[in-house]
Amino acid sequence: MKQGSRQLTLDLPVKPRYGREDFLISPSNAHAWTTFETWPNWPDRVLLLLGPTGAGKSHLGAIWAAKTGARVLNAAALPLADLQALAKSPAILLEDADSATRAEHEMFHLLNLVREAGTFLVITGRQWPDSWGLATRDLLSRLRLAPAVEIGEPDDALVRAVLVKLFVDRQLVVDTSVVEYLALRIERSLDAARVIVEALDREALAQNRPITRPIAVDVLRRLDAEPSSTA
Repeated sequence: MKQGSRQLTLDLPVKPRYGREDFLISPSNAHAWTTFETWPNWPDRVLLLLGPTGAGKSHLGAIWAAKTGARVLNAAALPLADLQALAKSPAILLEDADSATRAEHEMFHLLNLVREAGTFLVITGRQWPDSWGLATRDLLSRLRLAPAVEIGEPDDALVRAVLVKLFVDRQLVVDTSVVEYLALRIERSLDAARVIVEALDREALAQNRPITRPIAVDVLRRLDAEPSSTA
């Protein structure tokens, strides 16, 4: 049975594009970008990359990993990893270290191994190590000594640019007034931009209509009513 003019749509998620050409530079991330551009001329082999959820840490890390041939690993997986083999990699990207307090022993051991091997190690987290709740004092001390670079919360200009790029990536033609409306109302997060663009694409397909401001209003209202899935 038909339900109005809605069409059946396939929920096929579009993977985030983490290419170098997909990273948009703004005042909130320019310093971090410049720092990664100067690799391997870093003052230390270990670098902390810090910033809020959805700020672009994983994207910048992925660009660096592709450039260096780095192994990419979530810190929570460290207890199951072969640390000796991992430390022999040309470089390592260790993500979400602030959420892996159960892997403190392995993280400390890995820090020692990469120092011995001369491996580059980038560690990502949302906040500075003092806020991670670490019980291993020597680990905290090592992390405090490591250089750190921060990515700030995306500014308005970056949110607008990301929205436009996400629409273009999906070959969607959207009026600038819709972009402005969304940029002022969604959470300042690149993840939030991806969520709203994906939802709008799905809704426009279901209605077999272009994305308009009334559709944007309706989709935003529904998303705001849903429980948040971001940390």
